[in-house]
Amino acid sequence: MTFFDLARRNVVRHWLRSSLAVIGIVIGVIAIASLGIMGNSIGLMFNDMVSDVGDTVIVSPAMGVGGGKLTERQVSDIARAVGSNDVIPFSSTADRLSVGDKESAAMIYAIPAEDIPALLEVESGAYPRDTGGGCLIGSELAANSRENGLKLGARVRIGDETLRVVGVLKERGMGFDINPDYAIVVPYTWYSSHYDEEDYDQAIVKVRDVNDIDAVKESIEQRMNRREDTVNVMDTRGILESVFAATESITVFLAGIGAISLLVAGVSILNVMLMSVTERIKEIGVLRSIGTRRGEVMRMFIYEALLLGIAGALIGGVLSFCTGYLVTVVFAGNADYLFDPASLLYIVFGMAFGVITSVASGLYPAWKAAHLNPIQALRHE
Repeated sequence: MTFFDLARRNVVRHWLRSSLAVIGIVIGVIAIASLGIMGNSIGLMFNDMVSDVGDTVIVSPAMGVGGGKLTERQVSDIARAVGSNDVIPFSSTADRLSVGDKESAAMIYAIPAEDIPALLEVESGAYPRDTGGGCLIGSELAANSRENGLKLGARVRIGDETLRVVGVLKERGMGFDINPDYAIVVPYTWYSSHYDEEDYDQAIVKVRDVNDIDAVKESIEQRMNRREDTVNVMDTRGILESVFAATESITVFLAGIGAISLLVAGVSILNVMLMSVTERIKEIGVLRSIGTRRGEVMRMFIYEALLLGIAGALIGGVLSFCTGYLVTVVFAGNADYLFDPASLLYIVFGMAFGVITSVASGLYPAWKAAHLNPIQALRHE
């Protein structure tokens, strides 16, 4: 305890120099924690945005085959290949539309009326029928109804035809198949008549058991691409895994940038400790001359570095929590991401890294102090 008290006394005595070293640690801890939280929040935000499409296989025409379209016969062949799993063909386009005197543009998805319930969920209203002249609008379009006039019961004019909004879709989030939140969904019979289209852009296969995805893909490949490649088969589960791996890499990269700033703070502590050793050479000589062992002298300086590290880590940890809150609100729009265990772990990691960096920076100065020649130290002026 005597050597710990000596270390604490020296930190307090040179409070300005110690404060500057602590500030360096604080900045480093905040940088690591905040950048790590930001990266993790981006990943969580993307995870929330992406709908639950891990059970989805997307079939699209191979490049240069069939004019870039899937025929009704091909859709039937796909349905036979996947057995009891749902096959939902669709087409899409972007078009201008008007509601009263309000004009806007939106993506239009065309899906056979009987297949819409298998893919999309209605929050209010009802599903359209083939002969009813109705359509569905995405949740975001409905939320912006003041600007675009699109709401339940509104009449939407597309070209020279009018459709009535019969339902509002439940928010689905971004997906790799379709993104209906900002779109209008119409029955395919209406779309085919309005745009003079008979074939489909793609087909979505909803696999009932995710463990069967590989088998479903292989079955489609064998049936559709037996002689030549007529379709491309994409597994969204694999895409999701790649995307999440990329977001994890971004998080690690951002935390690494923060670690660099903490290493710079470590250099500052190294400099402070070397100055402390230089200023206290005579004191060290006295301690050594009265029988203080080298290990005890070394421990005294390590304690000093440890005190600086703990002070910086504690202050940095508190400020990191506050900064992390701002980061999640500004960049992710959801403060709840801060309380994710992975986000909180970055604060702990930043604090631990700050303490370790401080102690590591104090090792050489402590070793140098412990190995000073006692006689020469006493003669030092």
